[in-house]
Amino acid sequence: MALLKLEIFETAESAAKEANPADGSALEDVRLAAYEQGYSAGWEDASAAQSSEQSRIRSDLARNIQALGFTFHEARLHMLKALAPLMQDIVCQLLPEVARTALAPTVLQTLMPLTEQMADAPVSLVLNPMARAPVEALLEQATSLPIKIVEEPSLSEGQAYLRLGDCETHIDLDRATADLTAAIRGFFGLPE
Repeated sequence: MALLKLEIFETAESAAKEANPADGSALEDVRLAAYEQGYSAGWEDASAAQSSEQSRIRSDLARNIQALGFTFHEARLHMLKALAPLMQDIVCQLLPEVARTALAPTVLQTLMPLTEQMADAPVSLVLNPMARAPVEALLEQATSLPIKIVEEPSLSEGQAYLRLGDCETHIDLDRATADLTAAIRGFFGLPE
């Protein structure tokens, strides 16, 4: 049986270094310095990677928030554009009719507190001839005060004047309707 011979890789110099204990502590110092240097380099790499990752996250977050802001404004603008024709129809068609039907209750609501203050003064109501019938019917039902109704064709159907002695109150639902119409048109006419 042949013996297996293994090659020896040690040199005489390295064997001598291992035998010398003073050189072993120098070798340990070199190893410790190399470990500290590697540890510091690893720590710096980890800090740089973390800082880079935080910067990337911040920029992604800022970009996403900005995109959400634009999306909100785009959705709001789209919704307002969709509502604009409906609001225009309400203002142009429904609101004037509501104002015409609201004249009689508004006259009554304005008249009642004034008659309590000036019970002995004569009451005159000046209005358009077209508005007389509904206003007169409501006043007859609601109050027993003698009210002199004067027709004035120059007034529109949404206007009336209440006169109690020296005191006069102007009711102008047409102006209120016009102001509301202008406000709504102005709101929907804002620049994009």
